[in-house]
Amino acid sequence: MANRLKDKVAIVTGASGGIGSATAILFAEEGAKVVLADPNVGPGEECAAQIRAGGGEAIFVETDISSEDDCRRVCDEAVRVFGQLNILVNNAASFILKGLEASVDEWQKILSVNVVGTALMSRFASEYMKQAGDGAIVNLGSISSFVAQPLFVTYSATKGALLQMTRNMAMDLAPSGIRVNCVCPGTILTPASYEHMERVGQTLEEFVAEQGPRHLLNRVGDPREVAYAILFLASDEASFITGAHLMVDGGYTTQ
Repeated sequence: MANRLKDKVAIVTGASGGIGSATAILFAEEGAKVVLADPNVGPGEECAAQIRAGGGEAIFVETDISSEDDCRRVCDEAVRVFGQLNILVNNAASFILKGLEASVDEWQKILSVNVVGTALMSRFASEYMKQAGDGAIVNLGSISSFVAQPLFVTYSATKGALLQMTRNMAMDLAPSGIRVNCVCPGTILTPASYEHMERVGQTLEEFVAEQGPRHLLNRVGDPREVAYAILFLASDEASFITGAHLMVDGGYTTQ
């Protein structure tokens, strides 16, 4: 195992699959003790078990980040089990892709997870980071933080909010030595992608053929490619970086 995160304790939300599980696995490979937080128990437990089988340290905590109590509880559990909390990856997201036809319930659901949930996790985690004397928070934005897409009003609104929240949180937490940055992926092949394909009746081949050419590299991304960017911003290698966003979009937003 490598040691870029040796002696660090990290929480990764949305860790039952896709970018979240790829990040949790990579963090463990780099020496971190990892708390996987997700409402999906089965896949989350499996990922934690995979990390432990590989010689890493990990626990799974069933967590709905739209719940203030759950956000507080997962941070408390991280410190109870591992003694401290140094890194938070705010990856959990609701994928409600709607235009102005979105209902109030749909708006409340996506805002409560993507925006309020991120804020709550950061609030409770940062209190422990202050005790540890350092900390890094990495939020997951998106190309949707920057570009307009058809019938994406709900999702894009939350990802635009996360980009600005990153800047504000970086300003507020800097005096405590806590860095806050944002990773903005392009189209990544995740469980959410497969759910989208099923919803619109697309095959994997059709999805890749449609999405790949929208990126300069002419393909969609892999979750581990995003995880490496998250790792960099969470590590001490990024010790003089805060309030920044890192595009991992295969050149999508350059066009």
